[in-house]
Amino acid sequence: MPDGANSILVRRRRRDQAAATRAPRGQRGTPSLAALAAVFALAQLVLVRPVLGLGWDEIVYVSQVTTHHPAAFFSAPRSRGVSLLVAPVASWSASVPLLRVYLALLSGLALYLALRAWRGLFPTRVLVVAGALFASLWVTLFYGPQAMPNYWVAIGALIGVGCFLRARAERSSSRALWGLAAGGALMAWMRPTDAVYVAVPLLVLALARRHWRPLLVLAAGLAAGAVPWVIEAYLSHGGLGARLAEASRIQGGLGWQIAVDDQLRSLGGRALCRPCTGSMPSPLVTVWWFVLPVPAVLGLVVAARARRLEGTLVPLACATTAALPYLFMIGYAAPRFLQPTYALLAIPVADALWHLVRSPGGAWRPVAAPLVALALAGHLAAQLAVLDGAVSRNTESRRDWARTADTLHRLGVRPPCLLTGHEAIPLAYYTGCSSGATSGNNENMTVAGVLRTADRLPVAHLAAAGDAPARYARSWPVHRISDLDVRVAPGP
Repeated sequence: MPDGANSILVRRRRRDQAAATRAPRGQRGTPSLAALAAVFALAQLVLVRPVLGLGWDEIVYVSQVTTHHPAAFFSAPRSRGVSLLVAPVASWSASVPLLRVYLALLSGLALYLALRAWRGLFPTRVLVVAGALFASLWVTLFYGPQAMPNYWVAIGALIGVGCFLRARAERSSSRALWGLAAGGALMAWMRPTDAVYVAVPLLVLALARRHWRPLLVLAAGLAAGAVPWVIEAYLSHGGLGARLAEASRIQGGLGWQIAVDDQLRSLGGRALCRPCTGSMPSPLVTVWWFVLPVPAVLGLVVAARARRLEGTLVPLACATTAALPYLFMIGYAAPRFLQPTYALLAIPVADALWHLVRSPGGAWRPVAAPLVALALAGHLAAQLAVLDGAVSRNTESRRDWARTADTLHRLGVRPPCLLTGHEAIPLAYYTGCSSGATSGNNENMTVAGVLRTADRLPVAHLAAAGDAPARYARSWPVHRISDLDVRVAPGP
């Protein structure tokens, strides 16, 4: 009996010692991931710069929580997640640089946490390269410090898929289940429809394998994130079906529409490609898009040979379903739409790249390693060139909005005031006015409402130079500001 007790104690002590030796190894990759996240945050501040003014969509989200500007019209496809994300800063400060710094630091922290969700599923070196591949895309750097939802859907997708795989591998891990719920909630909080497309393979796999806990946890996370959107659908849009129908109409009608060529055109630095006309970007800019499936498939082959197929197949499946609506269901494109796909593809691609440059024994391959390094260097150079052009164009366009706002102030259009017509939403924000539309996707008032407002407040109607104005503004005095015809209503 004493011998039996001693043997039990010895075995327990050995288990404790093994756990103690494993713990440092588990923590060994943390500094590398933290360093990558820090570099990503710093790169945003240096390359995009905090002085970049707010864009059109950002204005809609930020204006919902700030007290310094009237709230812009909030259309059916949008969700309140971004507004709540920026509320800790935007609710008390109108400083755009402060908001940019806050979002850059937050996006860096989020990338670190998202990659940590995959520890134990892939080696740390794979996760660092995967994070670097995703973080070095111009679209990731450009939108990381912006008040936009797609980067955060990508982060939620990384956390959710990683924690789903860990929850299946570690059945007793409550931390993985909490992460799975958080990832699902974050995606649905930002864009409920995108969250559904990302989560479909996870839900199907959990249901097919009868893994009820991950299934229920993921469903609960998605539901928790979507609750505000659903409640708003019934309060402001006539119900969930009506809101989905209105969102589809605003997006041009969801259905079979090939937008692959539109996405290719947007890779040259266009924030929104609608309508998506013009020539294709240089092949040096788009070549990575055609090459991307090759290492993704190679990563699948590597995983199959290593008998860890599921850890690679699941993110590939989620990346595919996330991309489907934006490649084949809408008639326009924006590069940010595919951020969740890029984030999920980065992990199997990084795994394949490590397989190409290192042999199973750990030695560097003398031919493949330099070629892969050269290809990645060229890819990074192209991404930074596109980023520089995108930042320059957007900085100038937003400065132009600010200059137009200054001229409107000199014409007597000062807060409280109302702007209608062409680009009314961004120009109203820069001017400090409310924005109104009597038709179109942002319709929020009637002609009679505009005229009643003109009896009390300064009102101006905006039109592209030479375009016919709205009927109610035809008799108003016209002023040319840059490429706009501005008609200011006679004073109250």
